[in-house]
Amino acid sequence: MIQGCLREAALSRGDLTDSEWRILDPLLPNRGERGPAIADKRRTVNGILWVLRTGAPWRDMPERYGNWNSVFVRFTRWSKLGVWDAAFETLASLGPPADKEHAIDSTIVRAHQHAAGVKGGIRRAKRSGARAAASRPKSTSARMPKVTR
Repeated sequence: MIQGCLREAALSRGDLTDSEWRILDPLLPNRGERGPAIADKRRTVNGILWVLRTGAPWRDMPERYGNWNSVFVRFTRWSKLGVWDAAFETLASLGPPADKEHAIDSTIVRAHQHAAGVKGGIRRAKRSGARAAASRPKSTSARMPKVTR
């Protein structure tokens, strides 16, 4: 019991806790198509989650999660195999824990200022030549008096 508490205390912010890992671990493969079993699967998953959470490039992943390229390759292979989709479906079917349920109201979701329209803006229909000729001009230029010396 004390060992579990010490392990959770040593985790970085955002890393999977022991209880979260007990749920996620069986949903992930223990080995790849070839080669030995994954040495520290939890550390690899924490590295993947760090990159996805921060949006940082893979190369900027902290060394405590292992070699960035190995973590990236594992993430890519699992993505192609559908491991993440299957894990998400299983986790979603379990439902949220009673104390962790969240709701998102559309009034608090904000879009980027450039997300408002399509490239090129709103297109307006061009007026036909006949309609333009029949309509009153929007502005007229005043005649300039001729200056004579």
